[in-house]
Amino acid sequence: MSGKLNGFIGKLLVWRVRHLQNRHFNLILSLIVGLGSGIMVVVLKNSVHYVKEFLTSDFIKEYHHYLFFIYPLIGLTLVYFIVKKIIKHPVGHGIPAVLYAFSRNKSKMPKDAWYTSLLTAPVTVGFGGSVGLEGPSVASNSGLGSRLAQALRLNFKTTTLLLGCGAAGAMSSIFNAPITAIVFALEVIMIDLSMSSLIPLLTASAVAALTSRFILGDGILFPVQLKELFMFSQTPFYVLLGIFSGLLSVYFNKVFWFIEDKFEKIKSAVARLIIGGGVLGVLIFFIPPLYGEGFETINDIIHGYYEKVVDSGPLLHFQHNELIIIILLLAMILVKVVATSVTFGAGGVGGVFAPSLFVGSVGGFVLAKAINLTGFFHLPEPNFALAGMAGVIAGVLHAPLTGIFLIAEITGGYQMMLPLMIVVILAYLTSKYFIPYSIYTMQLAKSGDLVSHHKDKTVLTLIDLKKQIETNFSPVDDADTLGGLVKVVAKSNRNIFPVLNKNKELQGVVLLDDIREIMFKPELYNKVTVSEVMTQPPTVIYITDSMEEVMNKFNRSGAWNLPVLDKQNHYIGFISKSKLFNEYRKVLMEVSGE
Repeated sequence: MSGKLNGFIGKLLVWRVRHLQNRHFNLILSLIVGLGSGIMVVVLKNSVHYVKEFLTSDFIKEYHHYLFFIYPLIGLTLVYFIVKKIIKHPVGHGIPAVLYAFSRNKSKMPKDAWYTSLLTAPVTVGFGGSVGLEGPSVASNSGLGSRLAQALRLNFKTTTLLLGCGAAGAMSSIFNAPITAIVFALEVIMIDLSMSSLIPLLTASAVAALTSRFILGDGILFPVQLKELFMFSQTPFYVLLGIFSGLLSVYFNKVFWFIEDKFEKIKSAVARLIIGGGVLGVLIFFIPPLYGEGFETINDIIHGYYEKVVDSGPLLHFQHNELIIIILLLAMILVKVVATSVTFGAGGVGGVFAPSLFVGSVGGFVLAKAINLTGFFHLPEPNFALAGMAGVIAGVLHAPLTGIFLIAEITGGYQMMLPLMIVVILAYLTSKYFIPYSIYTMQLAKSGDLVSHHKDKTVLTLIDLKKQIETNFSPVDDADTLGGLVKVVAKSNRNIFPVLNKNKELQGVVLLDDIREIMFKPELYNKVTVSEVMTQPPTVIYITDSMEEVMNKFNRSGAWNLPVLDKQNHYIGFISKSKLFNEYRKVLMEVSGE
């Protein structure tokens, strides 16, 4: 069967080369990815809906709040067994997995990446995991685009394009916001903006949105009509909201990574599951709006039904006290981040996009409501909730344009464009001041795997340091004599010789030019030792260095060859500047498609 499939693909590729130009072929592929994206998002959303409806349906309505104690634990346990018995390898964290594939694997995602999130995310979210479906949707649809490109043996640039088409299709079909989806692919996934990439992205985004609407209808995720327009006198308060959103974003990032680190220190996956499931169950029991994505709460907030957040559970008797509700909402913001982080730490599969919208909407509403309660000002609370969503997206994801266009599209116009710009700029700058990387890119930046819109840095990131190491250098012992060194030189075609001790640690290097005048004097062979003629390299490269640091070391030292050491200072080999330049040019051509 596999042979027949490969034969068919081979014939298809030959036919394509003869009859289709690249841009037409890419357009067809983007249409296929867009169609697949729309269908997979529908599957994800409906799966979560049916699971949640079953768990909170009428026949257990009287008890389901008490069952909140165990729902998350059950869901996380199911995810654990799905991953261990069916998938049999860890499921990547949504968008970071996509970015890693781009930076370290030539945009080739694992073959099963297109369906692993389909199996795990609905169980996580449906059973109460306080995360979103956007990350898994992007991972699944980008995996679909990557898998299609691999099957058709496409180059790096086209594979990356289809990966981006999958991401755009996912966001477009989830939010019914095709323009935002393209901005997201350009800003977060970091697809290059050019006509050759823009048209396929537009196609995938539009087809995904149409597919989702055809199956699910014209329902809007956040149906809202602005009743009050922006007034210049509100500008100082939007400035305040921008800074507040930025600080909420810093809190989100700090708490997320703090809890993630704590869970990583727990070696047993079962222990992580039990602790995380237990904590999440308690949080959801006391604060039911933390259950799942939280879109119902967001809709209640932006439509002014804020008292609904306490219409069930232990907080019901506070429903008519506005001041206490505001305090509870503020507490809910802080606890939502904890619930999201615990879900991830316990092994759940989801995304942070929806929690960011949740935190932003509640944060914006709380700020406006608190100011209105003073009686001195009147601020449109729904508008501030919407602007807060854009602000936290800008701060947590470091995606200001995505935040602006998302709110503009879901409100059906651009009446809020100016206040949105004020909020996202200040939120982004505030967050960036304290945290240089987004929640998606923090780990990638630490490991040196982060790509960026800076073309030079992107190319350097895509170069694999380990593949540039040359190991055909002949080492010599630091206790050897000149005579022994000459014997090694005679058998080598290199002009550099690493000097090692008995522990294989680098002591220095011998350059052929440094011994040229004495190497033909036999009378010195037993008198001169290697340690006398060796010199110290201007610097060394460590296997853990980023490619940017490697290039900086070459530039600072002026050397053409530098030794590479491991973490224990053991010698590995040499890296040549000329080989790096050749690899740089090769990768640059792949990235640029030239």
